Amino acid sequence: MLKAKDIMAKDMVSVRRDTPVEKALELLLSYNISLIPVVEVDMTLVGILTENDLLELLNGPQRAKGKTVQEFMTQPTVCFREDDNLEEICRCLLDVPFRRVPVTKEGKLVGIVSRPDVIRCIL
Repeated sequence: MLKAKDIMAKDMVSVRRDTPVEKALELLLSYNISLIPVVEVDMTLVGILTENDLLELLNGPQRAKGKTVQEFMTQPTVCFREDDNLEEICRCLLDVPFRRVPVTKEGKLVGIVSRPDVIRCIL
């Protein structure tokens, strides 16, 4: 059985709690991703920031001024350990509104598994 570490992307974008939310929005758009892990300096995963978390900014960009990721992020977050099997991850991705999940090793962010990653394995 394949595990998270077998298919996860190791090259990923992350932000810290104190990152301005406007910067996080730019990262979502420029990397064409729907979720950004929120980490401490040592890469400890503390939350996630998703497109859904940011939809309340629809009322205007002035609502984002001076705000940080901390104010919008989801925590605790759904995540998997690098040795978790792909079947568990697939079941989760069917149930959650986001398209990717962080992967950790000893609480530290080490990768991301996305729906397209899982679909590539099916092929």
